[in-house]
Amino acid sequence: PKWDDPQAKVRPEDGLLALRKGLGLFANLRPVKVSPMLVDSTNLKPDVIEGVDFIFVRELTGGLYFGRPKRQWQTSRGRRAVDTMTYSEQEIERIVRVGFELARGRRKKLISVDKANVLESSRLWRQVAIEVAKDYSDVELEHMLVDACAMRLIQNPKYLDVLVTENTFGDILTDEASMLAGSMGMLPSASLAGVPQEGVNIFGMYEPIHGSAPRRAGLNMANPIATILSVAMMLRYSLGLIKEA
Repeated sequence: PKWDDPQAKVRPEDGLLALRKGLGLFANLRPVKVSPMLVDSTNLKPDVIEGVDFIFVRELTGGLYFGRPKRQWQTSRGRRAVDTMTYSEQEIERIVRVGFELARGRRKKLISVDKANVLESSRLWRQVAIEVAKDYSDVELEHMLVDACAMRLIQNPKYLDVLVTENTFGDILTDEASMLAGSMGMLPSASLAGVPQEGVNIFGMYEPIHGSAPRRAGLNMANPIATILSVAMMLRYSLGLIKEA
């Protein structure tokens, strides 16, 4: 496709990854709230989708997208490629704290999504999450495997409140979750350089999750709601204007 060539020398995604890393935007928040007027716009039954209101916390500057080595090469048996999923204790701790802080202001339940039955990085993730939980005795911590989470999003999304996960899992799950709202054009996002706490203003970048959608340019089809809601998140997290948000 014209705007999506994996072999292109210049890829916009690379610029976005560098921007996130350079600005220290390690925490991506993606709220999913289903409007009563859009219940019939999804593929799920109304009794499943009504009242859905949860938020994903995605680690944004580690994992597969940034791990090294990352390369493609030719061997005598054909081409090979490698990507590396790597996380430090510090990277996991700070993103898990974001999840706990958000959970404190909601239903006081945090779901940590990993693949600890297979991946060493996920085993470390789970260990650190358990350690951080000691500082948040008022919040219930639940561990959920990423494949189980993908099913729960469709089976019983009202069960979910605050979910925290690593970069790649979050990238996939948040796109799945966006369909619950009926349209990607309805959902905002915030990428933050700190842990949200009361009275603390955080540097961040705010954007709708739908991307640039060049095929829609000039057709008068763009939905501004996600952009407006992204501004509301900016008022809340970076400017401390809670009431206005």
